[in-house]
Amino acid sequence: MPALKPTDVTGRIVWLGVVADRDAALASDPRETLHLTLAGPEGEAHGGLTRPSCSRVVAQHPKGTEIRNVRQLCIMSEEELSEIAAKIGVERFDPAWAGATLIVSGIPDLTHLPPSSRIQAEDGATLVVDMENRPCQLPAPVIDADAPGHGRKFKRAAQGRRGVAAWVEREGMLRLGGRLRLHIPDQRPWRGA
Repeated sequence: MPALKPTDVTGRIVWLGVVADRDAALASDPRETLHLTLAGPEGEAHGGLTRPSCSRVVAQHPKGTEIRNVRQLCIMSEEELSEIAAKIGVERFDPAWAGATLIVSGIPDLTHLPPSSRIQAEDGATLVVDMENRPCQLPAPVIDADAPGHGRKFKRAAQGRRGVAAWVEREGMLRLGGRLRLHIPDQRPWRGA
């Protein structure tokens, strides 16, 4: 029995980008296509099969411990970006400001997709949702460079709208305008808390 249910929910790719050198800048550079390998999008500084642990998983691993890289991509929603823009007081939120890899239109409540959901392109390229990507202050100076005084509002405005971290399960190509289909885990919500 399949563990993942294909849904009728589809999205459209409206923006693609890569962070070429995260030590130099968080901002991502726009692309028309992304070639996905098992190590992540080609040219993406957040790529690789492993990564050093960070503050997000310090309760499980001391900072800097080598762990599996489940943060190869930052996927965000066009609709949620519009909400962030309104909250920080800009006309349009540039996905590059947040270091986004993929902006999708049409998948409702994208930031709260169940972990292990799959987002699959028409050629079979498949991304696995790790979990919600929590907002931080890193985008603030990037935003302020283009929209002075608005960056400090990002962290609060992006709560519940920052998208998800994901990793590549199946290699392939993403293209602007391409369609994506959502597959969700076939399980009931956890009741242990």
